[in-house]
Amino acid sequence: MRLKGKTALITGAAGGIGLATAKLFLQEGANVFITDINGDGIKKALSEINSSNADGMAADVSKDADNKASVEACVAKFGGLDIFFANAGVEGKVQPLDQLEEKDFDFLMAVNAKGVWLGIKHAFNAMKNGGSVVVNSSVAGLRGTANMMAYTASKHAVNGVMKVAALEGAPRGIRVNTLNPSPVDNRMMRSLEEGFQPGAGGEMKKAFEQMIPLKRYATNEEVAKLALFLASDDSSYTTGAIYTIDGGMTA
Repeated sequence: MRLKGKTALITGAAGGIGLATAKLFLQEGANVFITDINGDGIKKALSEINSSNADGMAADVSKDADNKASVEACVAKFGGLDIFFANAGVEGKVQPLDQLEEKDFDFLMAVNAKGVWLGIKHAFNAMKNGGSVVVNSSVAGLRGTANMMAYTASKHAVNGVMKVAALEGAPRGIRVNTLNPSPVDNRMMRSLEEGFQPGAGGEMKKAFEQMIPLKRYATNEEVAKLALFLASDDSSYTTGAIYTIDGGMTA
């Protein structure tokens, strides 16, 4: 029960890493408020979770008003906010940088980078007794990947947002860190596999796995366990840090 008595808000939680983390946080004693742009997905997730300690709403993290509303709804439901997991993100298209359209670049930056800042902005104001902010970045925030300009740029930006937030959060007792996964076995990677090798996503998956020393993707649950560590008091002296969870991929 490492999160007993704490309240967590998780974005992008209709599935994948976000939903797995919500379930784990509940097991560890937290109240959990989940959001996602997919309102039907949130309803389904809450039905699956089936807990009086969970609630949620539809929200678009790229919009300031939605971030403010979700934080306020979380506080109104559970009385405060101790943990914010900025997990929402989009992968975008796989294409050369000279074919990437401005609107597509702007969309990824709005969701993946601006959305993190906006979420932290409102979470900070609600964390009256300190807390922990965990941001889901990527190994793409630590290296370049051809044909992934917008996604790579957005995840590098996320790391910078985290470092500034860690410095500004420290006097308020708020810790801020990123977790940076390699490929995770979920919907996003199915989309990317198909994008890199249309019609042969399974072969692309095998190729990605060969880039990873452990020769497999991470599971949603493995990433959730790292989020739990960073959210809990087990990481009480950790802030401003980038935590890779990549099977050795960046080694």
